[in-house]
Amino acid sequence: MFNRLREDVSVVFERDPAARSAWEILTTYPGIHAIVFHRLAHRLWGWRFRWLARYVSYLARWLTGIEIHPAARVGRRVFIDHGMGVVIGETAEIGDDTTLYHGVTLGGTTWNKGKRHPTLGTGVVVGAGAKILGPIIIGDGAKVGSNAVVVKDVPAGATAVGIPARIVDAEHEKRKAQKAETIGFSAYAISQDMSDPIVKAIHGLIDHSAETDLRIERLIEQLQRLGASVEAGQAEKPAFDPAYLNKIVD
Repeated sequence: MFNRLREDVSVVFERDPAARSAWEILTTYPGIHAIVFHRLAHRLWGWRFRWLARYVSYLARWLTGIEIHPAARVGRRVFIDHGMGVVIGETAEIGDDTTLYHGVTLGGTTWNKGKRHPTLGTGVVVGAGAKILGPIIIGDGAKVGSNAVVVKDVPAGATAVGIPARIVDAEHEKRKAQKAETIGFSAYAISQDMSDPIVKAIHGLIDHSAETDLRIERLIEQLQRLGASVEAGQAEKPAFDPAYLNKIVD
């Protein structure tokens, strides 16, 4: 028991720069208290003292603001930072070295018996306010962004963001950045993590327009090189500035 407690304290030092001493952690960190209470409640649940286990869990929620069902399986070195509003359901499973921030819900999507809560692998990080719902699997080393609503499996090492959550494509982001350099402005000018479809659509149109203008300019250059006469437009129009348009859309 004391070895597990030492692990819990060392994990706080690793993941929370505000931690200053072991005494401070043991006496003022609700995440530590919730984990310790859960270990007792989980053991009582295994011994089939179900009411007593639920009552210990109830006391822990009252003291810490963190609700963990006694039947939930919580691994080693799990860190619940701040913790207020965290809810972990009956059939949830949390792997070792996982970090949960405040407001996280590991909830169910059905009233039927059986497995109905998520399974988190090792080294998972779940941002503040995220909701992971249903008997889905979050792979080892995956990350869930703040306020995301996850209802599908997340592969190991992936990052899920948005409502509903989707996987961030790192390769796609890299290609977009490379294309932006050739065009001369930052395509989209915002994080692809944003979930507003209208904003994404507008940025996509700006991106497409900028690329179309560039291709037209290159086509005109080739025609002029071949001796063709290409007349300019009849009226002067304001220069198309995709970077500025992206900025004001944000």
